[in-house]
Amino acid sequence: MSKILVIDDESWLREMIRLALEQHGFEVIEAENGSEGISKAREHLPDLVLCDVNMDRAGAGYATLSKLREDPVTAAIPFILMTGMADAAGMRHGMELGADDYLPKPFKVDELYATVDARLRKVQSVRAEAEKKLSQLRNQITLMLPHEMRTPLNGIISNAELLATSADSLNPADIAEMGREISQSGFRLERLIENFLVYAQIQIVAADPQTIAALRDARTTRPSQIVQATATDMAERAGRLHELVVAAVDKPLSIAEDYFKKIVAELVQNAFKFSEPGTIVRVRLSATHLCLELSVRDEGRGFSPEQMQQIDAYLQFDRKMQDVEGLGLGLAIARKLTELHGGTLQIESSLGMGSEIIVRLPIAGVFQD
Repeated sequence: MSKILVIDDESWLREMIRLALEQHGFEVIEAENGSEGISKAREHLPDLVLCDVNMDRAGAGYATLSKLREDPVTAAIPFILMTGMADAAGMRHGMELGADDYLPKPFKVDELYATVDARLRKVQSVRAEAEKKLSQLRNQITLMLPHEMRTPLNGIISNAELLATSADSLNPADIAEMGREISQSGFRLERLIENFLVYAQIQIVAADPQTIAALRDARTTRPSQIVQATATDMAERAGRLHELVVAAVDKPLSIAEDYFKKIVAELVQNAFKFSEPGTIVRVRLSATHLCLELSVRDEGRGFSPEQMQQIDAYLQFDRKMQDVEGLGLGLAIARKLTELHGGTLQIESSLGMGSEIIVRLPIAGVFQD
C-alpha cells in the first residue's frame, strides 16, 4: 500500500483528499503546514507528497519543497503542488525547485486519482529500471570479477614460484621473460584495483553538488603535455609506440590534472586494446572558443548502435569471442569524469570499422552546464 502525505492548511480539504485516497487504496498522512509536513515526510518517508502552494503564508509550499529536496533522505520523493493560481511563472518556479507535477484547484476526484496514479506509475517504472540495472551490474561483477583478479594473480604467483624454486636451472633470458610477465600482471592488477577505487569515488562525488563545484574549480594548465606523455606511455605498454599519432594544442581546462590524465589514459588504452597491431591510433587535442576537444580514433572492431547504448561499468561485449582483459570500467569512468566536469563524451563507431571517442571539456573560465 502506497503512503501519501497531504500538506494543506485547510482541514476540510485535507479530509476530502484523505477520504478519496483511502477509498482508492492508499494510506494517507496529514500535515497542516510546511514545518509539520517536513517533519512527517522525514519520519514516514511517503511514496508521494501532495502540498498546497499557499498555506499559512504565500509560497509556503515552495519552501517546503525546497527543504525536502535539500535533504538526501527525502530528495527523491515525488512532489505534487496543489494551487488555485496555476500561472506559468508559478509553475516554472515550482518545476525549477524540483516539483514533479501540478494539480490545479479546484479539482475533481477523478483528476486527483489520475495525477497521483500517473506519478506513482512513473516512480515504479524508474525503480524497476534501476533494479534491472542493479541486477545486471550484480551479475557482471559476479561473473567477471573473480576471473579478472585471478588471471593476473596467477601470472604473478606462477612465475614467482618458478623463480623461487628453479632459479639455478634458468638462463638469464628466461628470468628476464618471467620478470616481464610479473610486471605486466602486476600492472594489470594495479589498474583493476585503481579503477574500482576511482569508480567508487566518482559515485560518491556525483551525489554531492558542493564537491562537484569544487572539482570544476581545478585547473589543467598544459593539457597538451599530459596528452602526449600519457598517450606515449599507453602505446609503450601496448608495444605499439610506432603506431601512435598525436597532435595537441594548449588551453587551460577546468579539471584537475590527475582526472584529465585518467580520461586520456583510459581512452588511449582502450583504443590499443580493441585494435590490432599494425593499425594506427590517432589522438588529437584541438580547441574551440568554448572547449577543448579530445579525440581518440582507432581502426578496431568498433561498436554496434545497440552496444553503444549499453555502455556502462562492468559491461563488456562479445566476451566469449574477444579474450580482452578488463571489466569495462575504463570508458564508464571517462564518461562520468567528463560529465562531472561539465563536459560531454561522444562515441562515433560502426561495427568492424573502428571507433572515435570525442571528449569535450570546458576551457577554464568558460563553464558549460
